[in-house]
Amino acid sequence: MRAIWNGTISFGLVSIPVALFPATRREELKFRLLRASDLSPVNYKRVAEADGKEVPWDEIVKGYEYEKGKYVVLKAEDFARVDIEATQTVEIVEFVRLTEINPLLFHKPYFMEVEKGGEKAYGLLRLALAESEKLAVAKVVIKTRQHLAAIKPQQRGLMLELMHFPEDLLDVSEFKSPPAVAPSKPEIAMATQLIESMSGKWNPAKYKDDYHQVLEQVIKEKLRHPAKRGSTPALKHKPSNVIDLVSVLQQSIRDARGTSHAKPRSRRRAA
Repeated sequence: MRAIWNGTISFGLVSIPVALFPATRREELKFRLLRASDLSPVNYKRVAEADGKEVPWDEIVKGYEYEKGKYVVLKAEDFARVDIEATQTVEIVEFVRLTEINPLLFHKPYFMEVEKGGEKAYGLLRLALAESEKLAVAKVVIKTRQHLAAIKPQQRGLMLELMHFPEDLLDVSEFKSPPAVAPSKPEIAMATQLIESMSGKWNPAKYKDDYHQVLEQVIKEKLRHPAKRGSTPALKHKPSNVIDLVSVLQQSIRDARGTSHAKPRSRRRAA
């Protein structure tokens, strides 16, 4: 795999040569729009809203809509004025604890591979971050765009994770919150017990993209039997261990109340 970026980690007087590699992949199945009669691909056209006419590339400009239906045009020289120099440096700004950062800010991870000559400093930085339980907050320019990023220790190496800037996040006050209701101690105890009963050791291998897998089966089946229809079963939602926590707790409370009002019965002695 080719590196998407080569440069250095820089903090204080330390420079560590590194390369970035994508840490995730999303292989979406790609589809083309076709005309049903002859399966001819349907192409998109650049059409002006005002008169429905197709517009050639040399007549297209970029505009920012500052009011509804009103635009200011930006030319190449305008974008050049805000172009940030690609320094090929991951510049560490500060070190902070992971728990202090809103998880929503983290965006896209990359493997950060050390290059020749930087092995000792790279290992030292990874170890220091792991022992201090901190991460490095940094800024980096990738493909002319500046990003906020975090450098995290991971197993034997380092990860660089691109981050959203705080102003990119929507204010939580825009969303409706549930009314503040203080649960009772028995409710908390039952909820805790239920969570404990459904807890297990994290095993990422058991989680699969069911929709993607079934869609691939449908495509393969249609390739083998083009005229056959409906031969591949649709994706069925199998019963799972997902439990409606509120319903379970409410039923448990009703059962508990019913038991408390019932007359005590003599216990049978086990055989």
